[in-house]
Amino acid sequence: MDTTLILFKPDALHRGLAGRLLSRFEDKGLQIVGMRLLTLSQEMAAQHYAEHVGRPFYEGLVGFMTSSPIMALALRGPEAVTVARALMGKTFGIEAQPGTLRGDFGCSKSYNLLHGSDSPESAARELALFFPDGLEDWEPIQSPWLWDKE
Repeated sequence: MDTTLILFKPDALHRGLAGRLLSRFEDKGLQIVGMRLLTLSQEMAAQHYAEHVGRPFYEGLVGFMTSSPIMALALRGPEAVTVARALMGKTFGIEAQPGTLRGDFGCSKSYNLLHGSDSPESAARELALFFPDGLEDWEPIQSPWLWDKE
């Protein structure tokens, strides 16, 4: 089982999409093991987006992500990082395929609704930042019918 970080960005919350976005992850079989509503501080945003420092979009991204609340989710399941990224679709909503979250709900390059960890290593780093007290460890009752037992 892998665990990944998903952030519902300010545009997702302002547009009232949190419930619909979350249900798509749950429908795919990903389990919620952590959830937080928070407004990012400049420091936390800088930590999270450290790899983008110096890029032309960095200042705008940090400004956007600290402008209002976001929802941080820890989702668990087999290959959770890969599954979540496939559900999200391409970064820019105008380029994302229909059927993906960004393809169905995204209409901008700047406002792309979601962030998802891009590797298990990134997920571990990001989850530690957003969930410093750890995650809930539980097994959904439907898991025998949901995930292959290998």
